[in-house]
Amino acid sequence: MPEIIRFNPNKQHYGTTTLITGYALCSSLLAVINKFAIAKFNYPALLTALQYLTSSLGVWVLAKFNLLHHDPFKFPIAKKFFPAAIVFYLAIFANTNLLRHANVETSIVFRSLTPLLVAVAGKAFRKQPYPAKLTFMSLFIILGGAVGYVVTDKGFTLVAYLWAFVYSMTITVEMVYVKHMVMNLGLNTWGFVFYNNLLSLMIAPFFWVLSGECGELFASVSGGRDRFELVAFVAVCLSCLFGLLISFFGFAARKAISATAFTVTGVVNKFLTVLINILIWDKHATPIGLVCLLFTLAGGVLYQQSVTSPKPVASVLARR
Repeated sequence: MPEIIRFNPNKQHYGTTTLITGYALCSSLLAVINKFAIAKFNYPALLTALQYLTSSLGVWVLAKFNLLHHDPFKFPIAKKFFPAAIVFYLAIFANTNLLRHANVETSIVFRSLTPLLVAVAGKAFRKQPYPAKLTFMSLFIILGGAVGYVVTDKGFTLVAYLWAFVYSMTITVEMVYVKHMVMNLGLNTWGFVFYNNLLSLMIAPFFWVLSGECGELFASVSGGRDRFELVAFVAVCLSCLFGLLISFFGFAARKAISATAFTVTGVVNKFLTVLINILIWDKHATPIGLVCLLFTLAGGVLYQQSVTSPKPVASVLARR
């Protein structure tokens, strides 16, 4: 069985640096790219379907060229993984709609609430002990920053925060449930990427029709009200490309560095995302809102320093 990634011991430092840099750039840019894509191509269900198509097809093609190895598609495994794929699809679909109605910072704030929600869920449903004092403090810093952001958000709309609530709930369930699947199905990392994106692609048409987006698209095209400009095409292509790239760099970086270094890199990426978002356009939060966001991210740093993981657990969330 071929290895997913082969490292040359004489070039280990160079390879690791390249992987971390690639992951940092992809992770920092992806949220902004998705916001840009949804602003130019206002069809979130179709956009996510195109992302799943690109990622699943990309993994399949790379495997054909022996550039990576993924577990073959088998119906019994797909049947077991299907509920996790549904939850994952709902989380990404909600996040895309959140970006449709709100700015990037709003998405980051509600994504940062995940540790607090997971801790509550772990205590309520898995009878886990209360977190340590530093962890407990960091979670409340995250909560305080999030509450301050919401209170000072001048762009507050009920629709946007409804999607934010749905996103927070689904991503929390996804993280708890998919962790269970990762630990028990026995797939390799690229196998999870392939199964997750392929099953999500199968689910996509149902939500495309259910959301009414299918009718909107055909009505716009047939009525000549919607012309797909070059900038929209480029935005969609970039979104799909970076979705695949972050899968590669995310899983590769997990193999090259420790779990602690990887999670710290993930938090730093959010700071870079905020900086990039501020520099390129005016679709961002108020100064007070940005301060509250920084408190939320600082709480995330404290949280990650207060918890340790003896073994890095592969996660299908590597591209978000």
